[in-house]
This record gives sequence, C-alpha cells and structure tokens, in this order.
Amino acid sequence: MKHLVASTAFIAIAAVVSAAQAGELWRSTGFEQPESALVDAAHNRIVVSNIVGNPGAADGNGYLSLLSMDGKVITRHWVEGMDAPKGLAISGGKLYAADITKVRVVDLASGRLVETIDVPGAVFLNDMTQDSAGKVYVSDMLADAIYRIEGDRPELFVKDALLASPNGVFADGDRLIVASWGKGINKADFSTAEPGGLLSVDFATRKVSPLPGAQQFADLDGVVAIGGTIFATAYMTGTLYSYKAGGAPEAVAQFKPGSADIGTDGKHIFVPLMGEGEIVAIKID
Repeated sequence: MKHLVASTAFIAIAAVVSAAQAGELWRSTGFEQPESALVDAAHNRIVVSNIVGNPGAADGNGYLSLLSMDGKVITRHWVEGMDAPKGLAISGGKLYAADITKVRVVDLASGRLVETIDVPGAVFLNDMTQDSAGKVYVSDMLADAIYRIEGDRPELFVKDALLASPNGVFADGDRLIVASWGKGINKADFSTAEPGGLLSVDFATRKVSPLPGAQQFADLDGVVAIGGTIFATAYMTGTLYSYKAGGAPEAVAQFKPGSADIGTDGKHIFVPLMGEGEIVAIKID
C-alpha cells in the first residue's frame, strides 16, 4: 500500500523486534477472529470478543470468551447471542460490548446478557472505553463519530472529520485518546487514501487535537496508555507502536497483520490477533 511506504517520512521507527524479543509471555489460541482483549480486574481475568464471520453482519455468531491472566481459557463460549462484538468496556459491574450498531450489556458476575442498547445513527461501532466517572465511550469508525453512554442512554459525544475513521479509544485523565484508521477509507478492503494517527479529545470542550509527531503514520486499531506512554496497533501491518509526548511513534513489536483492540493491566499488553485466532501477552519494560 503506497501510503504505508510514504508514512516513513512522518515517523522515526526503531528497529522492529519480534514479539518474543519484546517480552512475549504467552499465547492463547483457538479464538475466532478475536477483536478485543479487556482486563476485568475485579475478577482477575481477561474478556475476549470473537467476531466469527463478517464484522458487519448481524448473523448471531459472535460471542465472548474468558481467559485467566496467565493465558488459560476459563470459558470459551462465556456469552453468546451476539453478532460481531468488537470493543469492550467495564462500568458499574457491567461489561459493554460494541456490536455493529448496538451495544450489548452483560452482568459481569453472572455472565448474563441483560440489555441491548440501540445507538441511533450508528454505522460501525468499534472500540470502547470508560472514564473515571463510569461513562462509556464507543467509536463509530465509518461515521467519524464517538458516542457516550451513561447508564443505558447513548448520546453523540463528538462528530468531526478530524477523527479520520476513529477506531481505538482510551480514557486517559481529562482526555480521550483516539487511534484513527485514516481518511478516505475503502469499505471493500478497509484501505485508506491517507493513513491514520493519534489524537485526543478533551472531555470538557470536546475539541479534537492531533498528537504532535504522531499523524498519518499507520492504519491504527487499538490503543492504551500506560503512564506517559501510548501504545497502538496497526492492523494492516501487525505492528505495535509506542509514543511519548514530544517524540515520534516507534515500532516495538511486529506480528502478522490483524492486531486489533489491545488491553492492559498496567504492566502488560494483551494483543488480539484476528487472523491467527490468538491472544498474545507482552510485558512492558
């Protein structure tokens, strides 16, 4: 893809290392297009969303799995009856899962699907996160929009062309960090006319701001922040990047294409590999 070659002008890339060199701890296999891996700290486990088929098809095939923190499968089919679940968030003892144009709500203690929230105007809901007040945010990749859900009430939080196909979202203090896929997205193969980058959205003003030095370098998918470092995956190339304010994105690990919505416990990053059907745990130094 031409823009991936051109993107080297925008970033200082360190030598890409293998996952093992980057501190790979374990791999768990047997998933079906795992899109998100979220740590459920209260229950000491990881929740994994499985798309199982077309990411945009309401086919009833999707489900959630449970992993132990050391990569052992606790329950392969924990919650079923979803279509193509992607991003996940936890608030008030409930798990929220983005499912195309709806958000599914699961009781964490029982694993029971308790509610489905319709999001009016939604096109392709993707990643999710929760802020310190318990409000949940979900990106709409094909509508340049981000919704906010409080309880069971969805509202449009921000809609702006600057979001450039927002995918990953992560609440970080007084801002929402956004990993954009890029501009001019081709819905047939999800290639872009321009690659994406990292942005922030101020919670108070809802202003969208590009993060300096981190623009137009890759088609980004998942994102988390650990301390002062932001980590993001590039789905098309399988690259895991790190970024610090004042610097430029650096490639820190390389997987096969398909790295999606990452999760963290503050010391490790959990990377879903959709094409491989795996979850990989990486230790962060």
